[in-house]
Formats: sequence, structure tokens, C-alpha cells
Amino acid sequence: MWENLLNGFQTCLDPVTLALIVAGVTIGVVVGAIPGLTGAMAIALIIPFTFTMDAVNSISVLLAIYCGGIYGGSITAILIRAPGSPASAATVFDGYELAKQGKAGKALKMAINASVIGNYISVLLLIFVAPQIAELALKLGPTEIASLIIFSLTIIAYVSGASILRGLISAGIGLFFCTIGIDPITATPRLAFGVPELERGISLIPMSIGLFAVSEVFKQGEKAFQAKLIGREATPVLPKAVNPDDDKVTMKEMWASMRTIIQSGLIGSFLGAVPGVGSPIASFMGYGLGKRFSKHPEKYGTGYVEGVAASESANNGVVGASLIPLLTLGIPGDLPTAILLGAFLLHGLIPGPLLFQEHPGEVYSLFAAFLISVTALYFVARQVIKVAHVFTSIPRAVLFPVVLVFCFIGSYAINSSMLDVWVMLLFGILGYLLEKYGFALAPLLIAFLLGPILESSLRQSIILTGGSIEESFTSPVSLVLLILTLIVIIQVTYRGFKEIRRQAR
Repeated sequence: MWENLLNGFQTCLDPVTLALIVAGVTIGVVVGAIPGLTGAMAIALIIPFTFTMDAVNSISVLLAIYCGGIYGGSITAILIRAPGSPASAATVFDGYELAKQGKAGKALKMAINASVIGNYISVLLLIFVAPQIAELALKLGPTEIASLIIFSLTIIAYVSGASILRGLISAGIGLFFCTIGIDPITATPRLAFGVPELERGISLIPMSIGLFAVSEVFKQGEKAFQAKLIGREATPVLPKAVNPDDDKVTMKEMWASMRTIIQSGLIGSFLGAVPGVGSPIASFMGYGLGKRFSKHPEKYGTGYVEGVAASESANNGVVGASLIPLLTLGIPGDLPTAILLGAFLLHGLIPGPLLFQEHPGEVYSLFAAFLISVTALYFVARQVIKVAHVFTSIPRAVLFPVVLVFCFIGSYAINSSMLDVWVMLLFGILGYLLEKYGFALAPLLIAFLLGPILESSLRQSIILTGGSIEESFTSPVSLVLLILTLIVIIQVTYRGFKEIRRQAR
């Protein structure tokens, strides 16, 4: 293995390959930072330009775009509360709060650090323990997946804000919206009301843009209207750093967040190895468990740098791990790896157990390219955020109309559908009203993401077991997950009673 990896580095240190990797990372970061445009979209658009390249250069540049695209979404999530991709939605909670406190530089740099470390964890696991993780992920059948999602839904208790009840109501709204579309088992339309475009379901990107970006535009517009400053505001939307430490991550903060970063990176890596889970779910799970095990959980959501680290390490931890089922089993882990599968096949590389035997040189060259991409991400991102800081000095009256235009363009570009634009506006209004009356947005989005997976897994499990739930308690993995879920429920219930007693005094 070591010899193959060394030869892979020698291949990737070719000036042309290095230049392609740096260019790919840059494209990924820039495209990922634009709300509505994702790394997966960038990979799909670049594939035609790689036809004339050899297999290593072609797939290396696509992997670099994937690596940069996941991080890129955090830039606008932090600066303008518009996650560039759904994977960065959890970064909004603490990243934007830090930016409003004049600490945008701190949030952006912590996002870089956590993203790079999460990526390194993921890629190293890909290289050293890919077969073992793939084997474990393969053992997760419908029953185990359903138990995993039930456990993941308990995260709602930790991202519900001050009121768990309101958080549950918000989650219920998310579960309702995820039922719109085609039934996953019977393939019949549900709640589409005769609108063909609704049969494909609510599109995630317009929904997340509406919930976070458009709702923020409405909030800022309301504040400006109340202050009678519409069209005459000269102050920037975000304050500038006053203290030099506000523009950087101190060693103390980095060290204090390291346990959370490693924990979230491992969570993202495990979930990335499970086909179909994806980085948005990993991001929320990393954030929720980061808050659960934090020494200061009350600071999450108020502008806590550890919250940014928890989200970004988890969603970037998915990147390398999502290649585990692709390379070892030929099963794409998420949308970007599904597109990458096409690139592999175009160059005569058939992912699966024989890939490591038939093309070890190409495989280990790609591992080396991935490690170089992660290293390049650190330096490219540091340069990009210098330009991104321009967002903090643009007057509100100029910035938010531009943000709104990008929201319209990004939502329309997904499917070239005006319905997605209306979806964006609907969720913009809904997000504005929910926050206005104290409802957290995170439970809504988490439930929307997890609902379809939970429904499919539960129904498949019921069909396979003939309606029996016995397998949920006889499967070791499922049983452990259900026990953990029960422990969380007991803790949350105890916390709720404790809070009620405290308020009664």
C-alpha cells in the first residue's frame, strides 16, 4: 500500500496535475458559495471538459471540485445567512451570529480549519479502513437505517431553541412537507394537487434558500422600515472587527474546539459511508451531538465558534467517506459520487472489489490527489475569504436586493422551474413568521431531510418482516441505536421538567 501511495504522490506532483487540482478546488469554493449552485452541479458542468484528459487528471479535478464545493457553502452561510448548499445550513446558526457580532473573520477561519481537519479524517479513513467501513455500512439494512434515523431525529431536542414543544411543532411542519411528491413504495402522487412539478416533491435547495436567506431579507427589511431608514442607511449590514482577536481563531479557541472537530469528522465519515445519507444530515447530526457533549451547550446558536466547527467538520467528513461504497462496492454514497461514477466509467474504471486489483496505480493516485486537494483547500479558502469580506462593508440597501436576486437565480436554475421560485418565496415567508414567533428553523429542515429516509426504511422493514417489529430488537445495531434514542429521550424529558421547576420558583 505504501509503495502505491508514494507512486500516487509522484504522479500527482506533476505541475499539470497540481494546477488542475488547485483550479478544481477554486472552482468548487466559488461555485459552492453561490446560493443555489452546488458542488455536484459544478462537477456535472466540468465533466465534458475532462474528456480529453487521462483518468487520473480527469477524476482528480472533479474530486477537487467536490472537496471545495462542500466548504464553499459556509462562506455565504456565515456572511449573509444564505447557505451556498444544504450541507452548510447548520453553519448558519452560529456562523451568522458571529458575523453580526463583528466576528465574521473568526467564523470563516474556523470553518476553514474544521473543514480541512474533517476532510483529512475522512480521506485517511478512506485510505486505511475503507473495506472495513464499507462492510459495516453494508450491514445496515432497512431496520438499522430506520433506527439510525429515529436516533438522528432526537437531535431536534438539541436544536429546538428555548422551547422543545415549539421545536417539535416545527419538526412536524417539516415532516408534512416531505410527504409531498411520489410515494416511495407505491409510486403514486401524494399532495401534488394535480400539479406535475409537485410530484417530484419540494426541492431542497429553494427550500433552504427561502428558510434562511429570504427570511433574513424580510427581517432586515422590517427592521429598516421600523427605523424609517429604507434607502438612506449608510451603515454596513455587518459590523467590522474591533478587537484583533475577532478576526482570527486563537489557539485557545482552536484547542477547545478540537474534540468537537474530531468527533464531528468521525460522525461525518461514518454517515458518508452509508449510501443515501449525505452531508446535510451529517452536518445537523454533528452539530446536534456537538451541542450534546459540549461543556457550554447553552452557547450554541448564540455565536459560538465551536458550533461552526461542529457543523463544518461533519459535512466535510462526508466527502472522502462517500467514496468508500463507490470504490469498494460500486455504490454511490450521494449525488456528487453518483456523478463521479459516470466519470469513472467514461475512463474505463469500473468501481467495485476488483478496482483495487486491476487499477491500483490509478486508485492510489486518486487518494494522493484527494490529500493534495484538502491541503490546497486551506490555502485557496484563505485567499477567497479575503475577497468575501467585501460583503461586510456593503450597505444593507445594496446588499440584500443583490442577495434576493441571487436567491431567485439560484432557485430557478435548479430545475428551470418557476415553481421552485414560488417554493423559495413560500418558505421565505414561513421562515420569517416562524422565527418571529419563536420557532426554530433547524427542526423543520432536519425533519424534512430525514423524513423520506425514515419512511422508506420503515416501510421496507415492515414488508420484509411481514409486519413484525421483532427484528428491531434482535438486530444488535438497531437495538443499540434504539437504546441510545431512549437515553436521549429520558435526558430531554428530565431537562424539560427541571426547566419547568426552575421557572416555577
